[in-house]
Amino acid sequence: MIDLGISKIALIGAVALIVIGPEKLPRVARTVGALLGKAQRYVADVKAEVNRSMELDELRKMKDTVETAARDVEGTIQTGTADFEKQWAETTGLAGSESMSTPAYPEYKRPKKNWRLKQGAMPQWYKARAGVRTKALSGAARVARFRPHKVD
Repeated sequence: MIDLGISKIALIGAVALIVIGPEKLPRVARTVGALLGKAQRYVADVKAEVNRSMELDELRKMKDTVETAARDVEGTIQTGTADFEKQWAETTGLAGSESMSTPAYPEYKRPKKNWRLKQGAMPQWYKARAGVRTKALSGAARVARFRPHKVD
């Protein structure tokens, strides 16, 4: 860039004082300072934009590497799952030939109708300490309980 020392700046100031004159020199100096400030801000904005674009390119590259790694992991998991299912089918096929009518897992049984009665054995003091609700109100009962009564 331009190498401006104190002697060169003093020479420029003396020439400007002679050419422009002492009356207009402060106004011209302010204008030149404002233009230099705008130029510096513009250069800083351009640098920031270039840095952002470089970071964006780096992030895109990083995203691509992460996506390829994720695809590799997904493929590995799928092949592992396929191998496991194949081995499972082979083992259950050998053991399943003996009894084809019974499944390898227990059937679902619905809970009995009065399964809530088991909670009755819990002591009241434990319910109070644990925060178990012992009395539940329906929405309509709650509205009726807290509705103000009319006095005639």
